[in-house]
Amino acid sequence: MADLVTSLGKTPQSPLLANPAVRGARVLIYSHDTFGLGHLRRSRAIANAIVEAWPGASVVIISGSPVIGNFEFGSGVDYIRIPGVTKLPDGDYRSLNLHVELDEAVGLRQALILQTAQAFRPDVFIVDKEPTGFRGEVVPALDYLRAVGCRLVLGIRDVMDEPTLLVPEWERKGAREALARYYDEIWVYGLKDVYQPLEALSLPDAVNGRITYTGYLRREEPPTPSLTKYPKITKQPFILVTTGGGGDGDDLIDWVISAYEADATLEQPALILFGPFIDRDKRRSFVERIAKQPKLDVMSFDNKIERLMKKADAIVAMGGYNTFCEALSFDKRTLIVPRTRPRLEQYIRAVEAERLGLVRMLSDHDEPRTPERMAEALRGLSSQRRPSEVTIPGLLDGLDRVQERLKALLEPTTLFRPAFHQAAE
Repeated sequence: MADLVTSLGKTPQSPLLANPAVRGARVLIYSHDTFGLGHLRRSRAIANAIVEAWPGASVVIISGSPVIGNFEFGSGVDYIRIPGVTKLPDGDYRSLNLHVELDEAVGLRQALILQTAQAFRPDVFIVDKEPTGFRGEVVPALDYLRAVGCRLVLGIRDVMDEPTLLVPEWERKGAREALARYYDEIWVYGLKDVYQPLEALSLPDAVNGRITYTGYLRREEPPTPSLTKYPKITKQPFILVTTGGGGDGDDLIDWVISAYEADATLEQPALILFGPFIDRDKRRSFVERIAKQPKLDVMSFDNKIERLMKKADAIVAMGGYNTFCEALSFDKRTLIVPRTRPRLEQYIRAVEAERLGLVRMLSDHDEPRTPERMAEALRGLSSQRRPSEVTIPGLLDGLDRVQERLKALLEPTTLFRPAFHQAAE
């Protein structure tokens, strides 16, 4: 593969340093997206917020998501699609489309990430979730960008996983050392009083001092109308049932359908949104069952789900990060049915959110998954408090804080610093 920067003849200087009056800031975002839509949608929200604050800025998102082209981005935002990888039911990974071994696919992704960094020459590189990327694929780009003066940021969601699993996983990946060696700042897209995702890692004080809790990332209704035709059910108060990407939402969908099958007295209708990654056979089975229920309807996918969120009277969801942010942003009564395998991320978030009075949780972690339990929970949504009835300072200030921190990182006085942090002991 040809080196995209060979013709430059020398190591390029950051464009903001070279001519800040002429060239806008450049931000590169690595979106960790081996499964689902969560990382991509979070990266998109951040990218759009950056170009909204600085119309002259340019943001490139590096993503392996097969559906990234289905989303709209603000002026100044573009993306580079690298070969995808997907997670298997046993927790292992494989190449999504290419007929190559996983190691070869990762090598190709790594080369493309590095060459993008070299050619785009960002002022700030925001890495999503994994400090070294999928199987270390971001490390060469981190080394290169650190050497040429780019500011490096790790952005992580409010909850990663239960500490007993997160600590050995991050130790195995060398993530703790990467935090100390590379990153100027660590942005946690949540609140410290809700959850501290890195607390169990016992990070050095120098690294802890780089952590900023931004608050959750507020979402807005898209400025352009959706081209998706909504079912008639949406013309009346309805419950929106969403599983995000849909690749792991079968249990939730089955549970909701079973509630309507078992309890004919449920009055409020529900719209089930499958997501693009649902298994085809299970989708077919669900459609057949939904067709028999007059108070249920279905949609395959909506790339402007925010509009559906706003129209809905209430939401039933698994409690992934993005859906949680949207439920808060649109002030919806929400029932969280968290996934508990293979990670407890959604369960931990749901427990803390219920503790604060922001949502209600229904889980099969300790009790059986019966139609009666779901029917009772659905019926209770109409009398549930809205998130706005709970006062939590800074709850949805995440994008504002991201803009503030980015502005601070781009100040000329902060752009010059040693090529490497000292690795913390």
